[in-house]
Amino acid sequence: MAVQFEFPPGGRDALRTADRAAPAANDEGIAAYLQQHERKSLLRFITCGSVDDGKSTLIGRLLHDTQRLFEDQLAALDADSRRHGTRNGEIDYALLVDGLAAEREQGITIDVAYRYFGTDRRKFIVADCPGHEQYTRNMATGASTADLAVVLVDARKGLLTQTRRHSYIVSLLGIRHVVLAVNKMDLVDFDQAVFERIVAEYRELADKLGIEHVHAVPLSALNGDNLTTASAATPWFGGANVLEYLETVDTARDAAELGLRLPVQWVNRPHQDFRGFAGTIAAGAVKPGDEIVALPSGRRSRVQRIVTADGDLEHAVAGQAITLTLEDELDISRGDVIASARQPAQVADQFAAHLLWMDANPLLPGRSYWLKLGTRTVSASITEIKHKIDVNSQAQLAARQLELNEVAYCNLGLDQAIAFEAYRDNRELGGFILIDRQTNATVAAGTLDFALRRAENVHWQPVDVDKAARARNKRQRPRCVWFTGLSGSGKSTIANLVDKQLHALGHHTFILDGDNVRHGLNKDLGFTDADRVENIRRVAEVAKLMTDAGLIVLVSFISPFRAERGLARELFEDGEFVEVFVDTPLEEAERRDVKGLYAKARAGKIPNFTGIDSPYEAPESPELRLATLEEDVQSLAQRVVDYLRD
Repeated sequence: MAVQFEFPPGGRDALRTADRAAPAANDEGIAAYLQQHERKSLLRFITCGSVDDGKSTLIGRLLHDTQRLFEDQLAALDADSRRHGTRNGEIDYALLVDGLAAEREQGITIDVAYRYFGTDRRKFIVADCPGHEQYTRNMATGASTADLAVVLVDARKGLLTQTRRHSYIVSLLGIRHVVLAVNKMDLVDFDQAVFERIVAEYRELADKLGIEHVHAVPLSALNGDNLTTASAATPWFGGANVLEYLETVDTARDAAELGLRLPVQWVNRPHQDFRGFAGTIAAGAVKPGDEIVALPSGRRSRVQRIVTADGDLEHAVAGQAITLTLEDELDISRGDVIASARQPAQVADQFAAHLLWMDANPLLPGRSYWLKLGTRTVSASITEIKHKIDVNSQAQLAARQLELNEVAYCNLGLDQAIAFEAYRDNRELGGFILIDRQTNATVAAGTLDFALRRAENVHWQPVDVDKAARARNKRQRPRCVWFTGLSGSGKSTIANLVDKQLHALGHHTFILDGDNVRHGLNKDLGFTDADRVENIRRVAEVAKLMTDAGLIVLVSFISPFRAERGLARELFEDGEFVEVFVDTPLEEAERRDVKGLYAKARAGKIPNFTGIDSPYEAPESPELRLATLEEDVQSLAQRVVDYLRD
């Protein structure tokens, strides 16, 4: 994400202001001014709403009216307004924050633009968030660190779908203070009835979303009405203007009484005599001598030192970056959490969570993603979509997958337990993102609600006869041979020949064929992408049990998605999973069409057919590639047998 910066008020601007206020000021005067500035409170807020509601104009006018622009910036703004502006050469304040060339040319905000400014009463960091639906993910990025949201509504249009979506995300990410800026009131002649109708509609929405504090302002951001001063055009409005409210609002959260929470970011080991655990305190406080517990391992020790670049501390609190040394040698690594032993964080591997899907490809339950929470990254999948949310009515709708910008309440399963807090209690340990394992793109943002606690009393039962013993008894190495390819590629034919040859050699084998499994284990599944993901997940688990029994299991499935084949591979030990790509061009597979499936798919009688209207993702580095146009099936089967016997 490209972030646009200006000098903060404590930098060049503060020095210039001090110099203007007191030309003969000495060093002590400047130091006193800077110290006074540092003591000001800081408010982080975002502007959001639908496209063209005036978000960038509001921020630009706010910077201008609070006199936070330099002469060269004003000159550049004047030149840009003539070149890119939308006001016939007059000052276009939106250009102060629409910094990307594409934004200026289109007159829209694409990326999140951060601006820093201050007044005599408070410092501000404001994020101008894009209004277009396809950039909703950027809006969520800006909201994730904000304490307040300025939601703009065009007085002519009222509440739109994107206004409701942004408000839902504001609520989802824990923002409880909203300034409802009913903008462009000058275009409706500052009609009080229009303003009150929009406010009533938004308050109804806020009540449904749990947004506790809404301050409504009739506004013309372009002309500055009710932005930094009261407007003569709205004598019927007696509330605080936008800047006045921002300067005085108290957004302090009623923080949960949490003990120390230090997500470990780095194990600091500069030499053999020093071992410390570095990170930023997410909650609570710590001092030398405190008893701590390392999570998720549960091992305990006491704090020996609190080390910083400026020397050791006797006490540290939330927000401080520190390094802790402990009295005992504990195995702690990046992603672990050091917590108060008296008030430890929760540990779990299954959760109920709210989710905002931000990828063009749909979310499919059962597909494996990377989950990043704090400094921890683990493998995760959505085990169930409980319901998705209609952003217009907040109705709960049934869903089997999520599309771009949809929000839902889901069950989430991880491959290992992590330390966490509910998002309402702590943002750092309750907010997460999902990352696509193939592209490394961030595909979702979410908040943890509570642990499901389903696995607390379920433990792996040890057995005396293990996989190694069963393999020795069968005098073979257990394998999962995974045949993948298009329908009609020859997977089942080759797998059957391999099975016959291995059986003749005295090996213990079993075939799991896609068609056969759908008559029993998976007969409840269809052929949508979501069903295909679940189909492969179940088969992979069965294949894992069969290899545990010491068998060589031959799996013959189209298995079109790399992500699911990768998830299957992870279930097995190194060298135990053999991916065999039966490489047959679509034209040849369709020419064979033994079952007549391609003809039906072309006629629209079979939806979601792989290769026609559903994609097939060929393996990138399989153990074996069998080109069926280059060799006969007997030779190809022999290649597989030879590979397994090496």
